[in-house]
Amino acid sequence: MDAFDIKILKELEKDGRLPFSSIANTLGISNTMVHQRVNKLIEKGIIKGIRPELDEKKMGYDWASFTGLVLDKDHKSERIIQALKEIPEVTECYYITGTYTLFIRLVARTNEHFRELLYDKIDNIPGIIKTESLIELGCAFRRNLIK
Repeated sequence: MDAFDIKILKELEKDGRLPFSSIANTLGISNTMVHQRVNKLIEKGIIKGIRPELDEKKMGYDWASFTGLVLDKDHKSERIIQALKEIPEVTECYYITGTYTLFIRLVARTNEHFRELLYDKIDNIPGIIKTESLIELGCAFRRNLIK
């Protein structure tokens, strides 16, 4: 990536719906150059996709947690990950080191909904032996790495 790629990414980070012509005008380059560079960034996998960023709270999901999962056997993690993918309220899942094998982000409408998701769905996935949740109080910031 060169300086123009980074500038294009910074503009797209502000608003992913910006027309290439607007980016080109802002950066003083041609529309074709922006189009070609964005396509190359997609081909290289640097831009993984273009999708909306949803406001979960405005969609009625007022609760969120970060939950660590302890598994009985780490080699079962792929099967457990597939089961977690079947729960739409699990929005992120990470492999981590330390006490937990997996760390998930879970959203819920209410305290009761959170309890149902955790106890009735997640705790009942075979291979999960323990969970520990930290309630999210709000996101201070979230960003892509562009430097």
